[in-house]
Amino acid sequence: MKRLLTMLAIMSIGGGAQVAFANDELQKLIDDPNQWAIQTGDYANLRYSKLDQINKDNVGKLQVAWTFSTGVLRGHEGSPLVIGDLMYVHTPFPNTVYALDLSKDGQIVWKYEPKQDPNVIPVMCCDTVNRGVAYADNKIFLHQADTTVVALDAKTGKVIWSVKNGDATKGETNTATVMPVKDKILVGISGGEFGVRGHVTAYSMADGKVLWRGYSMGPDSDTLIDPEKTTHLGKPVGKDSGLTTWEGDQWKIGGGTTWGWYSYDPEENLVYYGTGNPSTWNPTQRPGDNRWSMTIFARDVDTGMAKWLYQMTPHDEWDYDGVNEMILTEQQIDGKDRKLLTHFDRNGFGYTMDRVTGELLVAEKYDPTVNWATEVVMDPKSDKYGRPQVVAQYSTEQNGEDTNTTGVCPAALGTKDQQPAAYSPKTELFYVPTNHVCMDYEPFRVSYTAGQPYVGATLSMYPPKDSHGGMGNFIAWDNKEGKIKWSLPEPFSVWSGALATAGDVVFYGTLEGYLKAVDAATGKELYRFKTPSGVIGNVMTYAREGKQYVAVLSGVGGWAGIGLAAGLTNPTEGLGAVGGYSALSNYTALGGTLTVFKLPE
Repeated sequence: MKRLLTMLAIMSIGGGAQVAFANDELQKLIDDPNQWAIQTGDYANLRYSKLDQINKDNVGKLQVAWTFSTGVLRGHEGSPLVIGDLMYVHTPFPNTVYALDLSKDGQIVWKYEPKQDPNVIPVMCCDTVNRGVAYADNKIFLHQADTTVVALDAKTGKVIWSVKNGDATKGETNTATVMPVKDKILVGISGGEFGVRGHVTAYSMADGKVLWRGYSMGPDSDTLIDPEKTTHLGKPVGKDSGLTTWEGDQWKIGGGTTWGWYSYDPEENLVYYGTGNPSTWNPTQRPGDNRWSMTIFARDVDTGMAKWLYQMTPHDEWDYDGVNEMILTEQQIDGKDRKLLTHFDRNGFGYTMDRVTGELLVAEKYDPTVNWATEVVMDPKSDKYGRPQVVAQYSTEQNGEDTNTTGVCPAALGTKDQQPAAYSPKTELFYVPTNHVCMDYEPFRVSYTAGQPYVGATLSMYPPKDSHGGMGNFIAWDNKEGKIKWSLPEPFSVWSGALATAGDVVFYGTLEGYLKAVDAATGKELYRFKTPSGVIGNVMTYAREGKQYVAVLSGVGGWAGIGLAAGLTNPTEGLGAVGGYSALSNYTALGGTLTVFKLPE
């Protein structure tokens, strides 16, 4: 272990001197509000645009500029990218990529359609979604469903290199985008419901060579954790923390997959991301805290070494994956400037942390119906510091195997899933698409077989009792106070990524298919338009020839829309979501479409 750490330290010194800064070309594009060069809007994951031609006074006049059919059904997550006069649009499986010429009303410049084994489809959890392509170094990077990572020539679509990141026959798949940082592409993995052990891998942007890989659990040499220097809430984690919190070899099929969003602080040279649920969903079969599933990681980009971690849901009993985005802001707390990280976890708590040290500053519920825990202990002197206080009534482990624990809020899809929030530095508010859903959860004994489902629980989902009757809210959140400032009820979960703009407008989409625009300060609805299908894509904006545009992919699906997307009818199918969202078929139907909006001439 000492030899490994010494080698990594040397790599850090030498490698850091050669690539000391973020990718200059990409950073310039990110800084230009006329482009949309990265799925997250910027490295901080703010999803905020400085464009203000479209504002709260004129957004009600928006009209459709043009549309584009992707030719693919199932759920369309993520968003297009815009680099100069080219727009890059992706689809769910088979993960087709289009380059469209914006100077010619979206004429197709090139099309890349990978040849993938359709047997990967039934292995993918919760629909065949993909959250988009990435751009850097004149390349378009695609992580396919079958885990093939492809670098395409951005001008021609020609394959430059490709590598395999996993093995679909073992349940390893992909639904996420990748993060280009410096000379690297950071790539995660999906498959927690198949006993996949999660990891993040840095590939060379130039040729696809592996530079480092950090696992979510296992020995320190696998997790790239220094037992003395890596901290959890300010204290060293100790030797082999990713082993000692598991029973036997359960860690080898431990889950903790990494299919969410990534953010990056160039000054600290740290990348931030979250890990998913431990495997199996039956908590009785995996005693212990199951580190480092359900964890926020801060890793050095050059070496992969973990600087600090925070496990939000130790020994998860409800499938509350921790993969949701980490949003990086600079704000004042108690009169002092702090570099903050804000995270809206599936477990229903909104966390605010110091992203340099990993100090926990705020942990509050961002949906009042959350009931599985009373609070997160905030006293650093307590031996329970940072731990949620589980309510026995809603503990699936305490109630036992083959016992149906009822009325748990939130449901397994969380108070928020992967659909990203946005932040406006003008209001200092976060705009959060949420699920307002509860569940019944019955764990059962399950055996592991490579490539076969390794779930071990039956679920059903429904709206909270004595609530507004719907299954979603769109909220404004104060991360310093840990309070909701305003909340807009929605009939279904808000499964679309939000966009905040300097025009004091916030955009989001709904599962029925509406693109909505609301006042950033008050939440007042200013505009709505019904797109051809349910919106689970992320709203983006760009400008060309002095004109601002707003665009969104529609195409119902994802976990909430899996019943429609996959034609499922049994209420407990789709890991419990089919019954909860059965009424969605009365509002929308399948179909992948890009809709682009502008103000009238």
